[in-house]
Amino acid sequence: METKTKNEIVSWIKSLALAFIIALICRHFIFEPVTVRGESMVPTFANEQKLIVSKTSEIERFDMIVFHSPVEDQDYVKRIIGMPGDTVEMKDDVLYVNGKAYKEPYVNRDLVMDKVTADFTLQELLGQNIVPENSYFVMGDNRLRSYDSREFGFISEEAVVGEVKFRFYPFDESGFTK
Repeated sequence: METKTKNEIVSWIKSLALAFIIALICRHFIFEPVTVRGESMVPTFANEQKLIVSKTSEIERFDMIVFHSPVEDQDYVKRIIGMPGDTVEMKDDVLYVNGKAYKEPYVNRDLVMDKVTADFTLQELLGQNIVPENSYFVMGDNRLRSYDSREFGFISEEAVVGEVKFRFYPFDESGFTK
């Protein structure tokens, strides 16, 4: 009986250790849970919401990403507006990327009487006409309260943690992101 109990305990320890190692590998290379801090992505995400970030996704324009802040020791959640080689301009509250106008349904304009986003070009903001190679131009959905590329500049590809794929808290709002 004693040997059988020891074998059972060893078996459980091996199983738990394997599960722990698999979880660590997945978290390091495949996905990561993150918590939203602040109001820069309202109405898409609110403060303290919990998200899952995919570290294996191919990043595209208008994806929401998590990246290491270039100015603080924390991570930010923002939306990619400009990809490498893009021109970006905001004129009369309309976003233009490479000269094409885009509607931004994720930006809440209902509560604001005036412009949500001030007019700008990349040249005026950052002294360059296009988004540099291996970089992104990002902005928060809550343009009036977002600290983003308009202030701190381009984000390097190396700073990107991954793409936001899923909201898991609060539970009543959980689901895949758009």
